[in-house]
Amino acid sequence: MNILLTLSFKGTAYHGFQVQKNGVTVAGVFQEALASLLGLRPDIKGCGRTDAGVHALKYALNFWCEGLNLPLEKLPLALNFRLPPDIRVLKAQQVPEGFHARYSAHWKTYCYRIWNSPVESPFEAEYSHRVSPPLDLEVMEATAARLTGRHDFSPFCSAGSSVAERGDTVRTLRACRVQRQGSRVLLTFTADGYLYNMVRILSGTLVEAGLGKRSPESVEEIFRQKKRSLAGPTLPAKGLFLVDVEYPGLEL
Repeated sequence: MNILLTLSFKGTAYHGFQVQKNGVTVAGVFQEALASLLGLRPDIKGCGRTDAGVHALKYALNFWCEGLNLPLEKLPLALNFRLPPDIRVLKAQQVPEGFHARYSAHWKTYCYRIWNSPVESPFEAEYSHRVSPPLDLEVMEATAARLTGRHDFSPFCSAGSSVAERGDTVRTLRACRVQRQGSRVLLTFTADGYLYNMVRILSGTLVEAGLGKRSPESVEEIFRQKKRSLAGPTLPAKGLFLVDVEYPGLEL
């Protein structure tokens, strides 16, 4: 059967999701747990790469398995027993044979967390990027509105992206929201796909707008000139969370 798992993980200790030769990754640790349980190492398909240090509230992966020796509903508990506490399986479900966690996804939602205060919070420091001066949310919202839509997001992509080198840089940003919850500012992005560091650069651009360092109209010039230097900085990975992945007819 083709099995879809919903994971949640804290990315601090990992070099992203994808297996790498020189670094501990979420996929590598998960495969060890899966091999321990099943006695074999099936090929897993993740919904996408995550940068080192990025977290996930809902991450989707699938794998094919013949002769699962326990009920599907008990698979999360059995895997969690073998996983470290910073990786948890939330749900297991059977999906059609042709389902692929990456290619079947229609939309992915990320949230970037900012702690907008001159004083660091001991409870937020590990999961938020602190910005001391007050942020102007109205300007940030106006900037977010200009980022939304279908664009060539190449200026919001870090160097070293193989996808960008092929020229495949057009994406649809369905929603870009700015919300304040006390000292916490949440930047939420929903798109059909993302480029390397795209959300962290979009977040850096919105922060610059909130600090009065750029106008909402500057976004048009970024898209027109397609220069990475015109966009904002790449904010630290620790504030970034994969929040949800949307599949037709499925719920993670």
